Amino acid sequence: MYSPIQRMYSDTVKTCPTRTTWGPRMTQAAVVDGLGPRLRLVREERGLSARELARRVGCSASLISQIERGLSAPSVGVLYALATELSASLDYLFGVEPGPDTPSGASAGALPDGHGIVQHAASRAVIDLASGVRWERLTSQRDDRADFLEVIYLPDGHSTDERRALRHDGYEYGLILSGTLQANVGFDRLKLEPGDSIAFDSSIPHEYWNRTRHDVHAVWVVVHTEPGRA
Repeated sequence: MYSPIQRMYSDTVKTCPTRTTWGPRMTQAAVVDGLGPRLRLVREERGLSARELARRVGCSASLISQIERGLSAPSVGVLYALATELSASLDYLFGVEPGPDTPSGASAGALPDGHGIVQHAASRAVIDLASGVRWERLTSQRDDRADFLEVIYLPDGHSTDERRALRHDGYEYGLILSGTLQANVGFDRLKLEPGDSIAFDSSIPHEYWNRTRHDVHAVWVVVHTEPGRA
């Protein structure tokens, strides 16, 4: 049996710094439906079989097939690894485009929900990913310089499938709002409780795991070193 740290390094996956723009309250089903056909199209354009793509990103060919057919949602790690290997942005894979900075017809001081400088809690963009993780975007518009998210880990929720560590560009900051989260960063195994914060270079292999029976809520920021790179 592997120890948590041995397992983390044995199956480390490569991630990419691309981001996506989500519609309000986008569910896992919507993510799966939008992702599958575009993933297959770009895979075929790259001349890759499902088996070869799976080998390159470190997952099973059956998982690639299930994602392409809309039967399964990827984990955070697999999602980023696919985008990296295919040189495709998440915006394209999900079939969404960034909205304009100022909505048509809006005037200063009278911005509708979801636009401008305020993101109201009731209209956050949401993605439910595999392995028990939810992202809620805390900005009303896409920001290529940074990801600003509330991340919710369900009981036994994990940052990636099969407990694989992540690596990606930028610098990462996290603040635990409620619950207890295990963080493995490099060779360090950390216990993060409410009020605890963490900051580190995102190129260091890392993973998060809610080993409790209660949801964990955290605010996460990733500042990218190469803004806007697909």
